[in-house]
Amino acid sequence: MTSIGYFVPQDAPDSQNTLIYVLAHQSREDAKKNWADFQADPEWQKVNTESQINGRIVSKVESTFMDPLDFSQIK
Repeated sequence: MTSIGYFVPQDAPDSQNTLIYVLAHQSREDAKKNWADFQADPEWQKVNTESQINGRIVSKVESTFMDPLDFSQIK
């Protein structure tokens, strides 16, 4: 998985509690495997558990697969 960018909306209320990030994968199958490998990583599991000591920090996750258009700078 390749990290493309991380963004925060400019306007409230989303600016207070929303993180948007773009990742690249070779395929949907690779995306599924990459996420499974990431979630199984012992270091990630430790950090994830520690980050939730005072409650969950993520209330929902949305995933959207996208394709760049011909005129997009990202291809």
